[in-house]
Amino acid sequence: MSTNEAFASFQEPALSDTPRILIYTTAVCPYCVAAKNFLKSKGQAWTEIRVDADPAEREKMVALTRRTSVPQIFIGDTHVGGYDDMIALHRAGGLEPLLESVA
Repeated sequence: MSTNEAFASFQEPALSDTPRILIYTTAVCPYCVAAKNFLKSKGQAWTEIRVDADPAEREKMVALTRRTSVPQIFIGDTHVGGYDDMIALHRAGGLEPLLESVA
């Protein structure tokens, strides 16, 4: 099962119909702040899940991404990765179409 398929299977039924941006974060994470500031500069809203406040959510994040670092960013059903991954995607021209797909 791909990361995107795993993410889709974890979505809440009421939320799965609504494309969105989801960011797994912690309270003291400079890359999390940078990711949110970047998305804000693009006029985007997101749902934030604090994994430091909820160990079950951290386990879910690791199961979905196979990564333990934050932020972990999903746009729609697509796992973008962390902040550096999102910026690389932006520089390659792939982020904007992805953001448009959830607008």
